Amino acid sequence: MVKVLVADEIAQQGLDLLREYHEVTVLTDLTEEELVTAIVDYEALVVRSQTSVTRLVIEAGTQLKAIARAGVGVDNVDVNAATEHGVIVVNAPLANTISTAEHAFALLLATARNIAPADASLRSGKWERSEYSGVELAHKTLGIIGLGRIGSEVAKRAQAFQMNVVAYDPFVSKDKAESLGIEICELIHLFEISDFVTLHTTLNKDTKHLINAEILSHAKPGLRLINAARGDLIDEKALLEAISQGYINQAGLDVFSSEPAVGNPLTQHKNITVTPHLAASTSEAQTRAAVDVAEQVNQILQGSVPEFPVNIDTVDTDTMLTLAPFLEPIRLAGSIASQLAVGTSTSGNIQSAHINYLGNFTGLETHPLLSSAIIGILGSATSIPVNIVNALNIAESTGLSVQEKFSKSIEPYENLVQVTVITDQRSEKVSATSTSAGVEIVSIGKWNINFIPVSKILLLVENIDQPGEVGRVGQIMGDLGVNISSMAVAPGIATDDPALMVIGISRSLDQSEALQISELTGISRVRQVTL
Repeated sequence: MVKVLVADEIAQQGLDLLREYHEVTVLTDLTEEELVTAIVDYEALVVRSQTSVTRLVIEAGTQLKAIARAGVGVDNVDVNAATEHGVIVVNAPLANTISTAEHAFALLLATARNIAPADASLRSGKWERSEYSGVELAHKTLGIIGLGRIGSEVAKRAQAFQMNVVAYDPFVSKDKAESLGIEICELIHLFEISDFVTLHTTLNKDTKHLINAEILSHAKPGLRLINAARGDLIDEKALLEAISQGYINQAGLDVFSSEPAVGNPLTQHKNITVTPHLAASTSEAQTRAAVDVAEQVNQILQGSVPEFPVNIDTVDTDTMLTLAPFLEPIRLAGSIASQLAVGTSTSGNIQSAHINYLGNFTGLETHPLLSSAIIGILGSATSIPVNIVNALNIAESTGLSVQEKFSKSIEPYENLVQVTVITDQRSEKVSATSTSAGVEIVSIGKWNINFIPVSKILLLVENIDQPGEVGRVGQIMGDLGVNISSMAVAPGIATDDPALMVIGISRSLDQSEALQISELTGISRVRQVTL
């Protein structure tokens, strides 16, 4: 079994998922030197935020294929070093979505009703009801800066409280916002009309101190400002001045420019409700993070493309959610087409591949699907393991030319992926889709054949379309002691065309065993593929 090292504590559900397929060792509180020594024998490393995965660690991990951070960021992983060594780095960007949205809304409610100062007052022995009168949320305006996953979840909760929602996000179309019942506006106008403002955008050189003295000077009287995103989105000195001068009524802060924020003047102001970066700190978020990265580690170690790789050309999260269900279908389609095209010594060498995306793929960045297809096509044909990090480079080094095409959907499939592998002598095309039950192969070559692969070994038998063929093949399987886990059949297209049987079997057939089937009357060709 493949060995996986878990170097920080993660939720039990994540450990259980890993242990279904791998030998898992949990060693926490390791120094860098201890981790360098320990990592040598492991193919995957799972951490949270406590353990630093340095270049020394990665260089020592000569067997490493995956590094997983059970959380949103990867600040504690040397991603460049991992990329140089062909190690896939993944994280769990969706794990804290609900927890962070709920925490932001908790801060919003706390500032609306003066929860923190009223609590402190009563604990000090005072009963000051009139001092801490608040405001209702109903019919107030909430301005959301950043209408991504978390911002959208906050919007849903605000609308449930009968709030009007506006947003500033240069990367969200007005049509998309309107479909959510949200009005898009400029940043200054958002501050001018909002009773509450909450931040949910990423931190980069363009958004550092996005909320500064100039922006705060446009605040609607009585504004309450919430930040559960990144501390440096706000110029803290400007915010403290704005609250002290009365431009801003209150603030609710979970994040700060420097943490731990002990001693930060913002934590001492009576009109600011503060929490110590707790937005993602729920048992549900931690469980989701552990499960998400465990599933991705399993995907990587099984040769598949993970949902959220960090060190490849990235696509936005919404796009990845659309593409993710088709990563495995396109890999399997590529693998089957490649094995069929190059299945014998007389089938030639792979020259090119064509990928056709049918359905709702137009306009999307599809390179994760492209890489997954290449993994399937070349996975068993190169001495270097092909993964999401090096797939494009290996394709280039082998001279594999890949062309992509976008087409309309074909009935009855809303979305479909097709991979055609071309050698100097023949070509093979396989189509696949994603269903609630998993990957479904829908065509192989000229045959329309629907089946969900449940076996790692598939036997493809071409035969005269006449009664008795299935039974005779099944009889030989029984005589050989080979279990059949599934079977699908497709008739020939024309009267004289052969039919196709695709049989899931428990083990590969050797050459003499396959020959017994191919010598049956009515059988024209027998091929095997390994998934």
